[in-house]
Amino acid sequence: MAYPILDPGYADPSLGSLTALAVMAKAPRPGKVKTRLSPPLTHGQAAAINTCFLKDTTANIAGLAEQAPCAGVISYTPVGDEQLFDGLLPGGYRLLPQRGGGFGERLFATAEDLFRCGFSSVCLIDSDSPTVPRDAFAIAVAALQQSGDRIVLGPTHDGGYYLIGMKQAHTAPFEGIAWSTAAVFSETVAAVDRIGVELITLPLWYDVDDGGSLALLRAELCHGLQPDFASLPGFAAEHTRRFLQQLDGPA
Repeated sequence: MAYPILDPGYADPSLGSLTALAVMAKAPRPGKVKTRLSPPLTHGQAAAINTCFLKDTTANIAGLAEQAPCAGVISYTPVGDEQLFDGLLPGGYRLLPQRGGGFGERLFATAEDLFRCGFSSVCLIDSDSPTVPRDAFAIAVAALQQSGDRIVLGPTHDGGYYLIGMKQAHTAPFEGIAWSTAAVFSETVAAVDRIGVELITLPLWYDVDDGGSLALLRAELCHGLQPDFASLPGFAAEHTRRFLQQLDGPA
């Protein structure tokens, strides 16, 4: 199954009441995705678990879209690799090519392009957190559907965030941020405070980008051990759970 590619040059009126839940994703090529998981995983295994993360995150969002005014999007890179997503996503998904240089620039450009496509509000979501509670996504959508300007942030336990949502394309949250450090969330909060926009903070969660966080994921999905910082039950992430079980082999 191929998916339609959004065109920021055309505002689709049918999207005007919807929040875009856009997963920031690299095309799943071995050696190009989840490289910090190799080791303990091989490049092939890292690419495979990246695909599982993508399937689970998009399935989670698709489930919410059946109940709330939102729609799933993949903001992807590199341009030209869109065929690698064929058949991986639920029906109804759309693709949007990423543009820009640095990470903050690409985040802002994605938000800007989604507004140009006609969405009323936008959430940018990482592709490294397959067990984010669906209720966290639902809180973000509900907040952005209300009147008045606001920004939504979903913090991760390592100091980053798994989601940023907004009702207009503010540049401040993406400028001067020390990306890939433990200061990302705090610096983003400070940036939002400086522009005087209301901030909604979602429940704390985690992303999976190294051996330690992979162990946390395995404990949650394979052994039923909810993270001690969690205030909500995580998404079941069945594709990832089955992959980890196969990786571990027979008990």
